[in-house]
Amino acid sequence: MTKDVIALTSEMPDSRALLAGLHAGGPELGVTTAADDAVIQLCTPGGRPLVSVEAPVIVHTPGEAERLLGTQATFPDVPFWWTEARASTAVPEAESLAGSFCGRLVLLLGGTTWPADAATIQVVRTPDEPDGHDVTPRPAPDGALPAVDVLTDSTAVVLIDRPVIALTAWLSDVLRAAVGSGRALHIVTPPHARLSQPLRTALTGPPNRWVVQDPDCGYYDGLSGAVLRWQDGTFAPALDQHGEATLAAAFASSEPPAEHQLTVSFRCHHAPDADLLLGRSLETAWHHLTGTAPAGWGTAEPINLPWSPRQLTALARDRAPEPSHLLAVGRPDRPALATLRVARTESGVTEDVTLSLGHSADEPPPFHTIDSLAEELVAQHGLSTMLITLRRARHDLTVPAHLEGPPIPVSFTLGPADVQAVGLDHARRPPLPLRPTPLGPATVPALHYHLGDGTNPDAWDDLGTLTRHLRNS
Repeated sequence: MTKDVIALTSEMPDSRALLAGLHAGGPELGVTTAADDAVIQLCTPGGRPLVSVEAPVIVHTPGEAERLLGTQATFPDVPFWWTEARASTAVPEAESLAGSFCGRLVLLLGGTTWPADAATIQVVRTPDEPDGHDVTPRPAPDGALPAVDVLTDSTAVVLIDRPVIALTAWLSDVLRAAVGSGRALHIVTPPHARLSQPLRTALTGPPNRWVVQDPDCGYYDGLSGAVLRWQDGTFAPALDQHGEATLAAAFASSEPPAEHQLTVSFRCHHAPDADLLLGRSLETAWHHLTGTAPAGWGTAEPINLPWSPRQLTALARDRAPEPSHLLAVGRPDRPALATLRVARTESGVTEDVTLSLGHSADEPPPFHTIDSLAEELVAQHGLSTMLITLRRARHDLTVPAHLEGPPIPVSFTLGPADVQAVGLDHARRPPLPLRPTPLGPATVPALHYHLGDGTNPDAWDDLGTLTRHLRNS
């Protein structure tokens, strides 16, 4: 696996500290930049990339290092600077070089490294070409950051070994570049690795894959469990004699946990308004379900900025008319993660929010707050639709490489404009043994449909019947 080393420093890496780190391989190594100068590469005299160093990011959000790197180490108090060095797999000495780069930053600036035992300050000598072979690396697609481990005509392969594989700025750029060049992105990890929810959302299925390299059963898809093999320059399902994909034993071997995840997915529509403040609907949902506001927001992981709807709105305005994809995270003692997509429409602005909360086995989900949440989103934030589901899954909101419980619907809410479009009489009389709760003014209400407590899979049949009824008005 490609080795990443991260320097978490109390002070900002300035030019003096970066130069000291870049001399970790001695004066013979070359330095280049990539990704509009956001990445520095240490290269052999022959031009082979050895270590790619990303621009430092300041992290103001408590708990992000522990969420993504584990709790085994002691990390600096916020704010701290997060600097990643990614070692190439092509040269064995590159891992030590990345460790020496980060170790020098920590020596000068204070802090720690991850992994803790990776830090050194020694000079690492690297050959121009490993083992005497003349290998010329293929160029990455235009716009891609460096350190893709394998590049074929159809697939970009990245090998990563971390406790949690996150949607970092680098990985997000690699995904965009792979899609832009017509390639799939395949992320290969050991079986103990888990995905963050934002990365799981970004990997929307084939041709992109999470590939798990298991010592007992080979390669399999970490999200579907399908056994994979490398063929024709990509990972593809290994078919049985009947032409069907087979399920890896390691994927199905674990029982779903007793913990739960409550997921709230909703859309709000706003009329054009120069004073519109985005993120307030998400903040409202967070308050109803956790009692606090989000702790931080950002465009990638680690989620690094203190929560601020005004700053979030300013970024979305700067990016318009292109949509903005943003992330939010809760406090360390209350696992919560959200994705927020802001997009312009012909009639205004939409916010698509997916908020997930983790609950331990002995912690009941906050069902008692759902009705009041729906009512406030209708009254204050232009709610269009909202679906709430519950599933048995890890309360830390990470995605393991084995089977977890499916989500089960709890409730569905239809906003007043959509109720009017369907017809109030039609919308309030679905062919089900339930009647919705009206929210808001009696003449133009929203309708809130209770579907269950998240334990009966038949709720999916009820939701399907309801949505077909609403579409066939």
